[in-house]
Amino acid sequence: MTVADSLRDIQYFVAVYEERSFTGAALRENATQSGVSQHIRKIEERAGVRLFLRGTSQVTPTPAGDQYYGYCVDLLRVNEAASMAIRAFGRSLDGEVTIGLMPTMTRCVLAPALAHFMDLHPNVTIRIVEGYSAILTQKARAGDLSFGIVPASADTVGLSLRPFVRTPEVLVSAASRPGHGEPVRLSDLGSLKIVTPDARNARHQTLRTYFAAQGVTIAALLELDTMFATLDLITRTDWVAVLPGIMMAGDSTGGVFSISPLASPSLWLDLVVMQAPWRSRAPAADAFLAVLDAEAQKANAVWASRAPDVAQGVLRRGGSSDRLPRTGRWWPNGGRGGR
Repeated sequence: MTVADSLRDIQYFVAVYEERSFTGAALRENATQSGVSQHIRKIEERAGVRLFLRGTSQVTPTPAGDQYYGYCVDLLRVNEAASMAIRAFGRSLDGEVTIGLMPTMTRCVLAPALAHFMDLHPNVTIRIVEGYSAILTQKARAGDLSFGIVPASADTVGLSLRPFVRTPEVLVSAASRPGHGEPVRLSDLGSLKIVTPDARNARHQTLRTYFAAQGVTIAALLELDTMFATLDLITRTDWVAVLPGIMMAGDSTGGVFSISPLASPSLWLDLVVMQAPWRSRAPAADAFLAVLDAEAQKANAVWASRAPDVAQGVLRRGGSSDRLPRTGRWWPNGGRGGR
C-alpha cells in the first residue's frame, strides 16, 4: 500500500464521518459509494475494529471512529501544510483561493477589499462564492473553500472557527421614515411589516426571538432569502427589515434608505471565519483575509458616530471563544492548532 493510498483512505473516512453517510461522502469526494465503502472496510480490516455502525438511514461512528477522526484531521492538515510549504519556496504570492461570503459581506466590504488586494497581488486569482450560511458551511466541510465567513450562530459542527467582527443590527426602511442614523426601539414604532430571512438562515430565529422578547407588533411577516429583492421592496413600500450594520455602511449618509441601529436593547451579529479543520490556509488566502478584515473594520466603524451608545461594541472584534458555537472548533492561531 502506497502513502497516497493511505491518505485517500483517510480522506474518505473523514468524509463519511462528517457526512454521516456513504452516499454523501461519495458525492463530496466525487467517488462511487461502493468505492468509498471499500476504502473504509480496508481500514477496519487492517485495524481489526469497526469504525462505523451501518444503519438504514445513516452511519454512526463508534468510539474508535470518534478517536480516529481526530488524528485523521490532524494528518490531513499536516499533509496540506507540508505541500504548501514546499510550493512557497522561491516565489511570490500566486495561485487561486476560493472564499465563501454572505450578502452581509459582499454588499459593502467585498469590492474595496478586492480592488486593494488585486493591486497588491495581481498573480492571485480570487473566486467568491456567495450564499447563505447553510450553503457555505456545507462547502467548507467539503473543503471547497479556503475560508468562509458566517454568523457564529450557524451550524458549524466540525469546522475550525475564529472571531471576525461584531456588528450592530439596524432597522432599514424607506428614506421617508424620519430619524435616519438615530437609535430606535422597535416596540415604539407601532405595527410593522417586516422582511426576514427564511427559516434555514442562521439569523431567522435570532430575529424572531428578539421581536417576541421586545414586544414588537408585527402586522405582516415576509420571508425572503434574496437581498436584492429585499432592498428593492423596502425602497418601494412600507416594508422594513433588520439587517447587519456592516452591510449598510455605504448608505450611512441617507438618501435611499432610513437606517437606525436597534436600541433598548441593541442586537448584535457576531461573524466568524470558518474552514475545514484539516485545511491549512494558503499564504494568498491569509493575505486576502487580512485585507478583508481591514475593510470590514472600516465599514463597521461607520456606526460608531451614528450610535454613540453602542460605539464601543461596534469597534470590538467578535469577542472571546465563548461567543462561538460550542460545536465548532476554535483555533486562536487561525486554523493551525492541534487536535
